[in-house]
Amino acid sequence: MASLVKEHILDLKPYVPGKPIEEVKRELGLTEVLKLASNENALGPSPKAVQALQEAAATVGLYPDGSCSALKQALAAHWNLEPEQIIIGNGSDELIQFIGLTFLAPGDEVIQADPSFVRYEAAAILNQAKCLKVPLRNFTSDLEAMAARLTPRTKLIFVANPNNPTGTMNTRDEVERLLDRVPDHVLVVLDEAYYEYVDDPDYPDSLQYVREGRNVIVLRTFSKIYALAGLRVGYGLARPDLIGYLNQVREPFNVNSLAQVAALASLQDPEQVERARRMNREGKEQLYRAFTELGLPYVPSQANFVLVDVKRDSRQVFAALLRRGVIVRTGDIFGLPTHLRVTVGKPEENERFIAALREVLQEAWGEDHDCHSRP
Repeated sequence: MASLVKEHILDLKPYVPGKPIEEVKRELGLTEVLKLASNENALGPSPKAVQALQEAAATVGLYPDGSCSALKQALAAHWNLEPEQIIIGNGSDELIQFIGLTFLAPGDEVIQADPSFVRYEAAAILNQAKCLKVPLRNFTSDLEAMAARLTPRTKLIFVANPNNPTGTMNTRDEVERLLDRVPDHVLVVLDEAYYEYVDDPDYPDSLQYVREGRNVIVLRTFSKIYALAGLRVGYGLARPDLIGYLNQVREPFNVNSLAQVAALASLQDPEQVERARRMNREGKEQLYRAFTELGLPYVPSQANFVLVDVKRDSRQVFAALLRRGVIVRTGDIFGLPTHLRVTVGKPEENERFIAALREVLQEAWGEDHDCHSRP
């Protein structure tokens, strides 16, 4: 059957999500499992969103609003933009796919940092474009090096800011230097999935670039700080002409009605967002202290996860944590074989992870000592 498949599709590696809780329970016979692998918001969604979902549940027999008009109006008011500058997607992943379908042709080039979000390369492969990966510098996207890779074939530059899996960010000056070097035939996609978690004052105001009419598409999501990951709703912000082109490839009714209702209600609860920010800020400090005590280098993060170097094969540490009912993300899939990426949880969840990690590392250190002491 492989002969029936388009050749470039064979180069596409399916996305591998974090291990589901129920699967781990079933495989290992555990009753309690903590998942800190997928950068979900442990605080959960706004109570207003939950109530809105309950009230809207009886309407699911009807098709959703295909244009997401109420949500677009609310987002336009929230960000001081026009509805024509907004597109809603089934998660921002779908919008990345729309961008590839709309702007990439065979032989075009895409530039991205490495490692970064895997769906950028997928957008290139699906459209028979070439993906140029530029290594990170100090765990941060090297925008100068990315700009140096521009050619007449370049169509898209993807910049995850903050970057996943490292949690680092590019400053206003760095982003603006990149934009100043980008020619008219290139679009810069600023993927800001973790935007609401950022507290660095040097973070760029990407919506100003949209208002200025630059060749920029900004992506944001309700999956992270708004904790609606299970409903899949993200949005893109850009000039009206760019949004119009993206809408030409958008499927009808691509965002379900419950997702629209919950996202709209979430926007009306800024207090929940602030609670999530505070919990995340305190949780990162909790993890930083523990990693320092354990002598483990970590990357300070502007997102809701932390990348930590456990100084040994991360797959072995992952497996040992899994047996203790804690799911994290191994770094080998990002080319970082001794690192783990751990999502910030509630205080008691962070403490459970820290205790399990300390136990795993103490066992490993004991084995190392035994090994070194043998004749």
